[in-house]
Amino acid sequence: MMGLGVTELVVILVIVIVLFGASRLPQIGRGLGEGISNFKRSLKSGKEESEESENES
Repeated sequence: MMGLGVTELVVILVIVIVLFGASRLPQIGRGLGEGISNFKRSLKSGKEESEESENES
């Protein structure tokens, strides 16, 4: 199975800290959160638009 264990997550976290530095992690997290939020919002609006166009037909 391809699950991530605790050890793998710790290694990934250490690599991210080394690459970006601890001071930039909050900025990266905020940017990721905003990106995910915008993506979900666009999916929702696209679904609503497709439902409206189906109702018009």
